[in-house]
Amino acid sequence: MAQPNAVTSETVAPLAGTVENTLLIVDDDRPFSTRLARAMEGRGYEVRVAESVADGVAAIEAQAPAFAVIDMRLADGSGLDVIARLKERRPDARGVILTGYGNIATAVTAVKLGAFDYLAKPADADEIHAALMAEAGERAIPPENPMSADRVRWEHIQRVYELCSRNVSETARRLNMHRRTLQRILAKRAPR
Repeated sequence: MAQPNAVTSETVAPLAGTVENTLLIVDDDRPFSTRLARAMEGRGYEVRVAESVADGVAAIEAQAPAFAVIDMRLADGSGLDVIARLKERRPDARGVILTGYGNIATAVTAVKLGAFDYLAKPADADEIHAALMAEAGERAIPPENPMSADRVRWEHIQRVYELCSRNVSETARRLNMHRRTLQRILAKRAPR
């Protein structure tokens, strides 16, 4: 079973015959981006990593990559700004947006701004590579072991809890749940 932010070490067909294999990863989760960079280098990509919108845009200005994997929510803004700039500088680039808390509206916006695909975290290197190499209009293969509904709920609660600076009362108010119920959920381990 995949763990949060899991990146598998399995090798998928490398970039055989690809003219340019430059890849920009923009994600503020350093352990995840480091593992993903290593995994993608093993698949034949020439990888650069940025941790913010500003760093991502600067990397695109320096050399617009052929491929990009961009987190939706970054500390200094939205990954949508990065994908929009990438498509301005290099219309043929293939960008994939990653997010832990996606919805239909942001998926539509990402695609309109030029994202080739939209993946929910935790996505592994195999899924990301497949999304980058997919033909236009090709349907994605369903994940082998998707997160359970309980796990998705737990991840969402954890995200809101972190955004509220680990304030239980504020988190409970924003989630419209009783404070004690939230405390019980937070005290438990993550569901599988």
